[in-house]
Amino acid sequence: MYSNTLLTLAALGAVTSAFDLPDNLKQIYDNHRSGNCQNALSDAFSGGAVYCGDIPNAIFLKGSSGNYDNMDIDCDGANNSAGACSNDPSGQGETAFKDTVQSFGIDDLDANIHPYVVFGNEGADPSFSPEQFGMQPLSVMAVVCNNQVFYGIWGDTNGFTSTGESAISMGNLCFPNDGLTGDNGHDPKDVLYIGFMGQQAVPGADGANWSAGNTADFENSIKSLGDSLVAGLQA
Repeated sequence: MYSNTLLTLAALGAVTSAFDLPDNLKQIYDNHRSGNCQNALSDAFSGGAVYCGDIPNAIFLKGSSGNYDNMDIDCDGANNSAGACSNDPSGQGETAFKDTVQSFGIDDLDANIHPYVVFGNEGADPSFSPEQFGMQPLSVMAVVCNNQVFYGIWGDTNGFTSTGESAISMGNLCFPNDGLTGDNGHDPKDVLYIGFMGQQAVPGADGANWSAGNTADFENSIKSLGDSLVAGLQA
């Protein structure tokens, strides 16, 4: 009983520490929150945020001084009406990189399982394509929220002018007590979304558990890559 208790506590500790903010990422969050973006890669979108290049080898969403972005909820892809997505007024049946995802052995990303981030605005005015600045589809992204960091996948784009949107599974990781749904997001602009440039951020078919049955298993499969990418950021 004693040894089992120790193992249980150790496991709980591992889960807790897995999402603690590393020092360099906390400094980045604190340092860039005030002021405005100095190297804007886009015009401002409808919520006031721009895609910003102030962090070397990364792209992030930066709002006005004191703000990053909010977290609207996206339910696109497989099972887009399941669970808390049943009331999504704008859900689509597929995500932007569905064809590539299918080569990984699944029909499409599932917002209830894969904590993907909606990044880039295509066909909008203004518009922005992360690929023009070196980001690769289905690459790992870091999301700083609620004093923690979680890892997601760049899994979709927005055809309109709103920014700050993630799968319901990412919303539940960040704000598990907020009752988020397909029609109810997180309004405060305190969420930092970071995309990483380069092929090294792409897990590919074998670097992530795409067929995972739950968010925790998928998140754990990309954590080591996410930790490595975050460790390389300059505070």
